[in-house]
Amino acid sequence: MDPTPTIAGLIGQAERLLGWPTWVFSLLLMALALAAALVTHEIIVRLVRRAMRRADEFWRPMVIRTRRPGRLALLIAALAASSAIAPLPPELAGGLRHLLLIAFIVLLGWTAYIALDIATALYMRRFKVDVDDNLLARKHLTQVRILRRALIILIFIVTASLALMTVSGVRQWGVSLLAAGGAASIIVGLALQPLLSNLIAGIQIAMTQPIRIDDAVVVEGEWGNVEEITATYVVIRVWDQRRLVLPLSYFLQNPFQNWTRESSELLGVVLLHVDYAAPVAAIRARLEEIARASPLWDGRVVVLQVTDLRERTMELRCLVSARNSGQAFDLRCEVREKLVAFLKEQHPEALPLGRLELRAAEAPAADARSFAPREPRQGVRGRA
Repeated sequence: MDPTPTIAGLIGQAERLLGWPTWVFSLLLMALALAAALVTHEIIVRLVRRAMRRADEFWRPMVIRTRRPGRLALLIAALAASSAIAPLPPELAGGLRHLLLIAFIVLLGWTAYIALDIATALYMRRFKVDVDDNLLARKHLTQVRILRRALIILIFIVTASLALMTVSGVRQWGVSLLAAGGAASIIVGLALQPLLSNLIAGIQIAMTQPIRIDDAVVVEGEWGNVEEITATYVVIRVWDQRRLVLPLSYFLQNPFQNWTRESSELLGVVLLHVDYAAPVAAIRARLEEIARASPLWDGRVVVLQVTDLRERTMELRCLVSARNSGQAFDLRCEVREKLVAFLKEQHPEALPLGRLELRAAEAPAADARSFAPREPRQGVRGRA
């Protein structure tokens, strides 16, 4: 038996007995339906929580975080059922059903967003970024963050398109936005060309990964770490705490340095310009002592070589290795400071000197030519 005529008849009888208008009974019916939906929701939540005590790590937080969307779904169902039974005018009933349909579409998008957020959080639990060898973790973190933002934008576009398609006046906009075709989509595509290009660049970066979260990079002459990768831009945290913001497409169209592309280990370079009398073997031994005593050295490389000979000095290149770029910089500073102190204390003759030789006058009538400079040889030495 169809309950609609029976309920409509009861409402008609109550209206004749009490003298209330029809819309009052419609509101009371909807209020009862909403109250029943709320009670039903609480019962379902308690039953599901009890059943999900032994569920996996995805479904348990999914049930907890979808409590509000679940309540909204039951309220929508209750309003839809009550509006079909209540004696509402056709125009009002149609408008209400349309609003409920849009609310249901938004509910689906909301649920999809929650499921995506939980899935990405659970996936990233398996990786730790706060360790020295965090290359694999940073790789997955970069992919997940970029793809998550792209999927969120996709969910928003699909939800908005489906909602617009329910409205007859702007249905074509929804179809164009969903199918990326038609005049409207062309106009939107031209207007949003930078946004779309950066969005596509973000997907390319997520796949190829020229940069990752916390990578040490040199961009536009600035050294820093990749702090954030959004759907359209990248934030570089410069060493002096400034922030350099660049579009994603920059990293696909311009050259830049990535110091942690394959691993975080780096070689630090220290250049010394010393006199030709400098004891290279003693300086090399002192460099090895400094490296072994420093907690910043990772034990891989410590080398000193004569890399260049100039008119008055020779160039010594010291190579020391460290676990990451920050430690490499600090280790280079430590090596410079201690080697300079070693040369000043132990071998001052190794510091760059300028040589002059003075020759006594051969005749009493000596002029300025008596003190003409000659080729350097053993004689008086002084600081340049």
